[in-house]
Amino acid sequence: MPAEWEPHDATWLAWPHDHGDWPGKFEPIPWIYAQIICNLARYERVELIVNDARAEKEIRKRLERANAPSNNISFRRWRSDRVWLRDSGCIFVTASSDRVGTTALGHQDGIKSRQLAINFRFNAWAKYSNWKHDDKIGGRMARQIPAAAGQNTAGMGDLGVQSGGEIRPMFGEKRIVLEGGSIDVNGCGTILTTEECLLSKVQQRNPGMSRKDYEKIFADYFGAPHVIWLGKGIAGDDTHGHVDDLTRFVGPKTVVTVVESNRKDPNHKPLCENLRRLRAACDQDGKLLDIIEIPLPRPVIFEKRRLPASYANFYIANGIVLVPVFNDPHDRVALNALSEVFSTRQVVPIYSGDLVWGLGTMHCMTQQQPAREM
Repeated sequence: MPAEWEPHDATWLAWPHDHGDWPGKFEPIPWIYAQIICNLARYERVELIVNDARAEKEIRKRLERANAPSNNISFRRWRSDRVWLRDSGCIFVTASSDRVGTTALGHQDGIKSRQLAINFRFNAWAKYSNWKHDDKIGGRMARQIPAAAGQNTAGMGDLGVQSGGEIRPMFGEKRIVLEGGSIDVNGCGTILTTEECLLSKVQQRNPGMSRKDYEKIFADYFGAPHVIWLGKGIAGDDTHGHVDDLTRFVGPKTVVTVVESNRKDPNHKPLCENLRRLRAACDQDGKLLDIIEIPLPRPVIFEKRRLPASYANFYIANGIVLVPVFNDPHDRVALNALSEVFSTRQVVPIYSGDLVWGLGTMHCMTQQQPAREM
């Protein structure tokens, strides 16, 4: 799995339509999406999932009003339940002879590398009942890979490879549930995840799967045999511990991680423990990590509910980094830190005080399709 900062062919998004995901606050959400699409489409193709032809017509008008580059936006008319493609979409990987772990995915016919799509099962974070449309999205995305047609997948059936390069990882007789927001990779063999999300019996995705089972999955399918396990996620996160609200790779051995200085805040203790683990961790080559600490914003509370507001939920695209901000003094601290890390990219703040009422922001809503390397 390439690191997020590596070149993309496209970013996948699903247009918001369920008012129940932002109860009482839906009105600004489509315009926030239009702003995000405007920014992304200046740098890479946007693959936009919409429910039907009528919705597409209305969305085209909205994007035209927002001055979005229409020639860099493709529409896919597929039904969806929610918009969080980081979790419901497939995860694109590159199988090649020069990446860690890629022998598991095969190397045949003199092809240096090719794109495959890992399609895990999606069950709405083992929490919600409406997920059946979303569970089909990953397979539909996988079938859009231009290089998939005619690929030789001989000898790869034990990894759950379907026709055309779609991979469905299995544990016993069941497809494995794994959301993209629960992992983060450096593209060199190391992966970040949390014990709270994958090993807890609360919102348990894969009963019976152990730490070692997950580590084998990471090695076989992501080319990441070295795992850094963090502890708990942030307060308000309904996914029960996704790592993309906590700690993100921004370089092969550099991570950005959120911290909370207020000892009375429920995030203080678990984030201190995560920081301790990061300081003790190393990359796949045994080198200590370079750690950049950024604060969380002040608590974002709506209707007496703590929301999972975090600057770590940024998204890295070609030439641009989209960063959620919350009209908070810490916004500038986070933006300055990320601008220094991504000095060759435009760092764009996106106001997310309304968006996070849906319990996700930039990273949760996007899924990158890496550039094909042939």
